[in-house]
Amino acid sequence: MQTSISKTNYLFDSIFGPTRNSSSTFLINDDKKLNYADFHIMINQLANVLIQKGMKPGDRVAVQAEKSNTQIALYAATIKAGGVYLPLNTGYTTSELDYFIKDSSAKIIIVDKNVENKIVNNLDANTVLLTLNSDETGSLTNLAYEQEFFFDTIERGPDDLAAILYTSGTTGKSKGAILSHQNLLSNTKVLKDYWKFTKEDVLLHMLPIYHTHGLFVASNLLAYVGGSMIFLPKFDIEQAIKWMNKSTTMMGVPTFYTRLLSDSRFNHSLTEHMRLFISGSAPLLATTHKEFEDRTSKKILERYGMTETNMCTSNPYDNNRVAGTVGLPLPGIQLRIADDKGNEVEQGQIGIIELKGENVFKGYWQMPDKTSESFREDGFFITGDMAKVDNNGYVTIVGRDKDLIISGGLNIYPKEVETKIDELTSIEESAVFAAPHKDFGEAVVAAVVRKNESIFEEEIINYLSDKLAKFKQPKKIIFLDSLPRNAMGKVQKAELRKKYQKLFND
Repeated sequence: MQTSISKTNYLFDSIFGPTRNSSSTFLINDDKKLNYADFHIMINQLANVLIQKGMKPGDRVAVQAEKSNTQIALYAATIKAGGVYLPLNTGYTTSELDYFIKDSSAKIIIVDKNVENKIVNNLDANTVLLTLNSDETGSLTNLAYEQEFFFDTIERGPDDLAAILYTSGTTGKSKGAILSHQNLLSNTKVLKDYWKFTKEDVLLHMLPIYHTHGLFVASNLLAYVGGSMIFLPKFDIEQAIKWMNKSTTMMGVPTFYTRLLSDSRFNHSLTEHMRLFISGSAPLLATTHKEFEDRTSKKILERYGMTETNMCTSNPYDNNRVAGTVGLPLPGIQLRIADDKGNEVEQGQIGIIELKGENVFKGYWQMPDKTSESFREDGFFITGDMAKVDNNGYVTIVGRDKDLIISGGLNIYPKEVETKIDELTSIEESAVFAAPHKDFGEAVVAAVVRKNESIFEEEIINYLSDKLAKFKQPKKIIFLDSLPRNAMGKVQKAELRKKYQKLFND
């Protein structure tokens, strides 16, 4: 068998390269195990497919597919072959998918067979469309099976792009955060030491892999240390309890922990061997912290990150984990709390989190103006998250300077939802806001003013069903005679949030 020629690929060589001949288990699915050596064969075969289909260094590979071993291998293959990986939420509608494909000028599109016919006629003639189904069949895997087991690594440096992750836009237009090889690798190295991951770790992985949490934080980290992942399609209580005693660590969003705590089987004996539970993507209620500790005698480690920065802060591994905070800035990351002009505020005062470090993204894809306004002249990134820092350096998130809603760990900008609702001719105007929700953290609510009473909640929801991903759609629509406004005519969403804060109470 021919062996691959070694070339320098900054991210791949560090994350995946060292395990190319390892017989250790990487992925566990039901009763099946995939070791690293076989995983690398998958990587090489998929990389050969990408090159065969005309991908060149820097080309984008857009993927909307169900979580699978093949998709993780496809991410690694894209990096090894010099491409830019673009994972897309499986909940995105056809119209949303069209926007991402066109905006990114993706060279290769990989979707489920059920999506293929919906988008094929809208693609550029030079775009390659392949399929990857939930059972890992499809044209992509068919082609991969025909390929050689070796692949000559494509050279890429620290500043070359590795991925684009789209995040919602305040004006309704999604922004593509561009992440370099250095962005991703630097964060992985820091987390490995800070959270003390080793090759002995087995991560219970129930997160989606179209999001930075499940793909870069979790998967990169376990591959980097040569550990294993119990790779479940999604969060499921029965599966979580089944696999808990075979795991050492778990990463999740608050929803995972509230649902586990609702089951009496989740107790001290089930978790006593676990060394670490991590939560992020949305605030964890203090009551959840307490209930979890009372039930398991363990403290959840809460951290803070963004699509644009990966992980930025974390409660410590060994020392005091403070409920209600997201801990301390990670090593190598500069964090300051500033006013809207970038001036640092006094300790304990509320301001906007600004960040600087190797983890911070390079900007927004083809949006130079948006990129420019998101950074200070001294290189600090303006997150838009409001926070304060206590005397011990612990960061507490108190809100957002924009109307961003985080529901179940996923970001939703109200403007995008409002724009779609307001398309209806029977609607005068709308205001979308968040209301506290026990399960999702925050739930999307729409306050709507009708031109007449001929339209009802069900009709609005039906209209949105093929225009917005399910997680963006309102869980409740409230009809009002008028929206609350201040003297300048600005809608007072704070008033709406206050008035309906108990909307989802049991």
